[in-house]
Amino acid sequence: MARYHPALVALHWIMALMIIMALFFGKVLLSAMPNSDPAKVEGLAGHMTIGLVLGGLLVLRLGVRLLSESPPHAKTGTAFLDRVGAATHWVMYLLVALMVASGIGIAMSTGLFPIVFGGSGDPLPESFDGVAPRVAHGIVSTLLLALLALHVLAALYHQFVLRDGLFRRMWFGRRKPE
Repeated sequence: MARYHPALVALHWIMALMIIMALFFGKVLLSAMPNSDPAKVEGLAGHMTIGLVLGGLLVLRLGVRLLSESPPHAKTGTAFLDRVGAATHWVMYLLVALMVASGIGIAMSTGLFPIVFGGSGDPLPESFDGVAPRVAHGIVSTLLLALLALHVLAALYHQFVLRDGLFRRMWFGRRKPE
């Protein structure tokens, strides 16, 4: 088998774009915006929506991954790197799940759901500092960003140094070689 299931391929690329968007919105735009800025509610609505959709897509992706055949893990020629590569995917799933869970924790502990989605008209809390899930959200986002960078570098290493055609495995096309 040369490729992943087409549903996994689609979920991989959709989730990759959404994760990059969520990290950009959270780390660059929202973190620099004071809670007193009325535009922050709209920004949070987008960020929270992406996060909640990612949570649902993650569950779907795990289901498809567990129920479908997958190609064997890519080999680098180094046993340690091969183990790191295999583990990285599961750690990435865990970090995305922790991001969603900590985001929900922030929303629940600060009353964000009715403010952002319910049109309550209440202001945002003065600050999210000191909210335990917010601290976790920040730490996990940094870890996820680092792991995402490592994932991209590893894919580029496979494609351009090892020249093993790794990108074909996570793209659309015939699943089994002829």
